[in-house]
Amino acid sequence: MAELTEIRWHGRGGQGVVTAGKMLADLALDSGQYFQAFPDYGPERAGAPVRAFTRLSSEPIHIHSQIQEPDVVLVLDPTLVGSVNVAEGLKEEGILIVNTEDAPAEIRERLGFKRGKVFTVNATRIAMDTLGREITNTPMLGALIKATGFVALEELLEKTRERFGHKFGSRVAEQNVEAIKRAYREVREG
Repeated sequence: MAELTEIRWHGRGGQGVVTAGKMLADLALDSGQYFQAFPDYGPERAGAPVRAFTRLSSEPIHIHSQIQEPDVVLVLDPTLVGSVNVAEGLKEEGILIVNTEDAPAEIRERLGFKRGKVFTVNATRIAMDTLGREITNTPMLGALIKATGFVALEELLEKTRERFGHKFGSRVAEQNVEAIKRAYREVREG
């Protein structure tokens, strides 16, 4: 891992954007990394655009601001592409991961993102198939782990079982585990 990796999450209220950022931070903590995870929202309601930020580092983090030039951007809601500048500030060699049925090349063209890596996964379909609801955060975590290798898949699955099992029970935890595995397998790079 680079000394500091900055990640920006885009989604809508109720899709688990903040939870996903915190889960990634928990994984960093478990592996001895330093982290920050925080949301950017005010009085928004379910369905309103929200952002969250995660910083991961092998060294203590002394920055306390929003992320302006992320290394990685995740878009949990495909309707934000085109209505919000999701690639704003993304480093030239950055990674863009979008929940969409579109091919990575289509997203690259639509956003004018020329140099870095673009990944797509139909996290909405995966969430509906596995969870029965359009909560795309765990499938997007699976895509993120595949695209970046931040942690091993098994570490993410263990953390998901722990976090969701305590809060929602083992059935919901296993549904989320399945969503992560499917996204990990189905994410496309282009």
